[in-house]
Amino acid sequence: MAAYSPPFTLTHAMLSRVAEIAELVGQWRFAQSSQVPMLRRENRIRTIQASLAIEHNTLSVEQVTAVIEGKTVLGLPREIQEVGNAFAAYEAMPDWDPASADDLLGAHILLMRGLCDDAGHWRSGGVGIYRGEQLVHMAPPANQVPRLMGPC
Repeated sequence: MAAYSPPFTLTHAMLSRVAEIAELVGQWRFAQSSQVPMLRRENRIRTIQASLAIEHNTLSVEQVTAVIEGKTVLGLPREIQEVGNAFAAYEAMPDWDPASADDLLGAHILLMRGLCDDAGHWRSGGVGIYRGEQLVHMAPPANQVPRLMGPC
């Protein structure tokens, strides 16, 4: 089988252009990789703010950012505590086993630190979800929760 010969001749100018393109691609990749941690942080802050807003936390993205940076923020102490707790939980998340009941309760401790006294335990009372005055969902009785959660 004969060796392949391309229908063109490589010139010094072509090789220079290829080297220049390779250099630019390398610079672009480096710039992209240095932005990834910043983008992750911004996404985490927006996620924390949006998640807490679902639970009626009124702090803005800017205020959440300031809390995470350790700055003083004008806001309800409970809401500020919720931000710190959520950030701590996100930081610990890579170490958790999603199939571990102990890790689930540990996450609850982090999320509820300074907010409730029984954090890290299965609930001991009834829970219902209401729309106005109407019950739309009744959770299983508290004494069944450990069995229903099982070892996860």
